[in-house]
Amino acid sequence: MATFKTISSADIKTTRTTLNQLVDFVEEDVSGSATRKKFEVFVTSSGTNAVTSSLFQTVFDQNYTLQTANEIFDLTFGVHSGSATAFSASLGVDTNGKILFTSQSLMMREKINIYRQFSQTLLGDASAKFRAPFSSTTSTDDIDNALFLCFKRLFVRDGVKRETFAMRFFQSSSAGHASDAHPTNIGITATNPSSGSVIFTDVGAASSIERSQFGGDVGNIVLASDTSQTVGLMFYQKGVAVLDMERALNPSQIMTGSLSAVGATGVGYISASFVPHFVASASMDQVLDHVASTRFGSGSNTFLTFQNNTKINSTLVFCRATADEFNYSSNPSYTDSEGRIVVIDESEQGTQKSFSFVSTVGLYDANEELLATAKLSRPVEKNDEKDLTFRVRLDF
Repeated sequence: MATFKTISSADIKTTRTTLNQLVDFVEEDVSGSATRKKFEVFVTSSGTNAVTSSLFQTVFDQNYTLQTANEIFDLTFGVHSGSATAFSASLGVDTNGKILFTSQSLMMREKINIYRQFSQTLLGDASAKFRAPFSSTTSTDDIDNALFLCFKRLFVRDGVKRETFAMRFFQSSSAGHASDAHPTNIGITATNPSSGSVIFTDVGAASSIERSQFGGDVGNIVLASDTSQTVGLMFYQKGVAVLDMERALNPSQIMTGSLSAVGATGVGYISASFVPHFVASASMDQVLDHVASTRFGSGSNTFLTFQNNTKINSTLVFCRATADEFNYSSNPSYTDSEGRIVVIDESEQGTQKSFSFVSTVGLYDANEELLATAKLSRPVEKNDEKDLTFRVRLDF
């Protein structure tokens, strides 16, 4: 039979460590149409002006039709119901309390609902506004039009490490060739970022960390070249970046191109500012296609990187074998029929001391039922001249 030894509380220690892993994302994964999956759930009436759109898009690390493709993050945006964007497109409220919008706007209720969902999840109040800096009480810091990047747990794990977030971003996008009849910077096929990029980062978050009761730790995303300019928020445990579209992007840039606005005759060609006109008039897919294809680049370079946190809870069990313990094997062949130790050298049968080779440590409960086993990399000799301690580590 195996020999059992009771382990006391003094032999057990619990620890908690954090493992950091560097992750980065490639530009072409975001800009490519085959690596960005759409979930088209919004459909207007049929006809010339019919619009089909998603509420969000998911970015993959390769063609999303492949079984080996991994989801990287979800991309969407929302508009606050009290923002200037919503006000400029609103026609008032009907008798049922539903907000009415002009025919030149599209999916405004969906855009407002997206914002409300993130406010509820991260701030605990669906009607609340995001503000950057997070602790600001000034209305000028309101995030009225928010771009949301929701990173998947495969990459975030237990959270994003503070002061490791950095993103390369184009605040403006170039139009098509001047020789074109209608140069566009909306369509995804005729755009090419050429206005230069900036770096957004959460530098300073470690020393000025803020907390949301629902969203966990929050850091301010700032412009790397001028950290006094805050452009968004990073919710570390949730793995969600919230960018202010009026500060992260150039809101006054003129957007030109075709929009299938509901109520228009045929396909309407617009030439208006990014905020509020393009955000209000375009479908969510058109806005997301534009942002994904023109604002993150389209090459093989890294556009975003951070380190994640993986929290490892460990229980260390110290299994001690004193000089007089565990010197015999439980293998039946260890002794002969008379109970004498079977030795290699017969001439020393009467004098050789007992010894064993430890290869496995088993952990049992009070009913002697095996719970876990620990295998040694190589057998260790145990005799009455050795006092050994085996440390068994259980990670979870």
